[in-house]
Parts: sequence; structure tokens; C-alpha cells
Amino acid sequence: MYALPRGADIGRRAPCGAPGRTLRGRPCAKRRRPARICRYNAAAIRMTDLIRSMGNSTRAFLLGPLLKGVSRSFYLTLRVLPQGMRDPIGLAYLLARAADTIADTSLIPPAQRLELLLSLRAQINGAPDPHALARIAGEVAGQQAQTDEKTLLESLGPALAVLSQLSAPDRAAVRGVVTTLTEGMEFDLRTFPDESSGRIVALREWPALDRYTYLVAGCVGEFWTKMTCAHLPGLLTEREDTMSERGIRFGKALQMTNVLRDCGRDLRIGRCYLPQAMLDEYGLRAEDLLGPGASLRARPLMHALVRTTLAHFHAGIDYTFAIPRRAPRLRLACFWPIAIGLRTLALLASNDAWLDPARASKVRRGDVYRILAYSLPLAMSNGALRAWLDRLIADVEARLIA
Repeated sequence: MYALPRGADIGRRAPCGAPGRTLRGRPCAKRRRPARICRYNAAAIRMTDLIRSMGNSTRAFLLGPLLKGVSRSFYLTLRVLPQGMRDPIGLAYLLARAADTIADTSLIPPAQRLELLLSLRAQINGAPDPHALARIAGEVAGQQAQTDEKTLLESLGPALAVLSQLSAPDRAAVRGVVTTLTEGMEFDLRTFPDESSGRIVALREWPALDRYTYLVAGCVGEFWTKMTCAHLPGLLTEREDTMSERGIRFGKALQMTNVLRDCGRDLRIGRCYLPQAMLDEYGLRAEDLLGPGASLRARPLMHALVRTTLAHFHAGIDYTFAIPRRAPRLRLACFWPIAIGLRTLALLASNDAWLDPARASKVRRGDVYRILAYSLPLAMSNGALRAWLDRLIADVEARLIA
């Protein structure tokens, strides 16, 4: 799955950018176009030339070094997938990551981010416009502190050219999942205030959070299932509709893990994904979650949401074991985020300062690599994998009642 919690999902809500504001050109003399538009024209010409000259080497760069640069953990997941699934899934990730970078660049006003996000969605679903892509690169790429993020935004033209070369079913599936993911980003931009406003807005009720987790992660489980059935027909031991529903819940489990883990950080940029209706049950307001002792006061609410997340993870486990032992790569791609996610939930359940961003419940990199290494020889053993997951679930449940 995409969403290895967190840093391996689509980079949700991490404000980014270098000091400064959006590029603003000055009017040229004698009623010439603004310099910014001149730069866009030049960039559009370069982008058009690049698209025309794109070959297999560009595809290899996009789905190799560039993908590895923007998300090493997802790159590792992609490498274990069967060959036919790598291009559409890797490309969908890159396009979603580019959209997420636009949505999260806090140095650009939210209204402008929304305009650029909708523009990118239009490019993905229609004929690419080099001028529009150049504008996205010109206004957003310069704000990125990470070189790979900047390169990704400047490579949207070639990425869309790769999209056009996919088979028609794969192209439609990639467009569908990226469109849904960008709807989740649009939801963020329309629902929450500017990160620097000092205000906090909470989602109103549980259905809003449930819908959000579908838009930004559950849809990926649906897409993953579609790709598996298309490229490995007859592999899964359950019906496609059953697997699709499990895949949706699998994605929701991963996103709920992210929401709980990142709650303290999100509150400080004005975003409370914990629904107000649930806060009311515990006598809390979103603003209370920033106060002293908030982690302990809100801990019963967090525990309730951890239990909901665990139920979703059980669907993810069923999804994983519907992949036969003869497909160990695909199994591992599902097992890894479950194991890391369950370990994250265990850390959350016993974290007395879970709303303090400085004490966020993060699985250490060394532990992640141990999970990857120890699971490799066990991929074809139902008993060993299930016993491992049972231990992880038991650990979470024990901490919830401690």
C-alpha cells in the first residue's frame, strides 16, 4: 500500500517551502507581458521539447532515482511488486506526491494552492498544457527546500507523457485514484484555515473523518486491488469486490494511524481531524487539545479511535492473507505497512504526551529495517506471519487496558 505510516504515504499535510513568497514578475516596458509570464512561456517551450524527446531513460529516472528521492520507503515497497504493477502504481504515487506538495506549500496562500491543485487535476485528466505545467513549476518548485520535490514539480510534463503511454485501463485507473486523492487535498484546503491564522477548525462529525480517510488513503486500497486483478488475474483467493472493500478499510487504517500520530502537529497549523461531535462526548474543544495536560484528558478519545483503527487493520490482515503464498512480493508490500502501523498504534496507546509534536509516536528507522529484514524469509509462511501480527495486535490491546 502507499501509506506506510508516515513518511511513506503521500506526504499529507507537511508544510514545506523555503523562505520567500510566490514569484511575482514586474511589468516590462512598452506594454510587454509581465516578466513572470515571459518566464512561463520560456519554461513551457522547454517542457514541450522535453516531453517530445522523452524516452525510456526518462521513464526510468522518474520511477527510479526520483521516486526513491521523494520517498525511499515507498520506493522499497514498489521494488517488491510484480513488474507489471510498478509503472502505474509508481506513476500514481508521483502524481499524487506532486499534488500533495502543491497543497502543502504553506508559503503560498491557500486560495492559490487550490487553484494550482485544480489546474494539475485538469492536466492529469485531459491534454497536458505546457503553460499550465510551467506555471505550477514556477510558482511552487521554487518554494521547496528539498531538491527532489523541486525536480518532481519540474518533471510533471514527462510524468504526464508516461501516463499517456500506459494501457487504457491502467491510465483510467491512475487518473481515477489521483483525482480522488486530490479531492482529499481540496477538502483540506477548503475546510481548514490558513496555517498561520492562529485558528483551529475541527471536523464536525465522524462521517466527515471517515470520508476523508477514504479520499486520501482508502481509495488507494481500491486502486491497488484493481491493479492486482488487472495484472495478476486469478491470483487473489477472494472476489474482487470483497478485496476492494477490504482494501478500502486497509487504507483507512493506515490513514487513521497517521491522523492520530500527527494530531499534535496538525493542531498547530489549525487542523483538528478529531470530530467535534466526539470531542463533545469527552467534554473537549479543539482548542483544549493545545493546553497543558491535554494528552491525558484526550487519551480516552484517542484510545477509542485506536480501537476503530485496529478493526480496520483486521480487514487489512484479511486482505494480505487472501494473497497466496506463491506471490511473496505482493504479500510483503501489504505486510510491511500493517506491521509498522500496528507498532505505531502500540506506541500511541501508551504515550502520555501523544499531543506533543516533540514526542510523536514514531517507529524508529532501525525498527523499520528490522521488520523488512525479518519478514523476507517468512513471506510464504501463513503461520509465521499471522503469529507475528497476532503478537503486534495483542501488544496494542494490552496497552489500551494498562
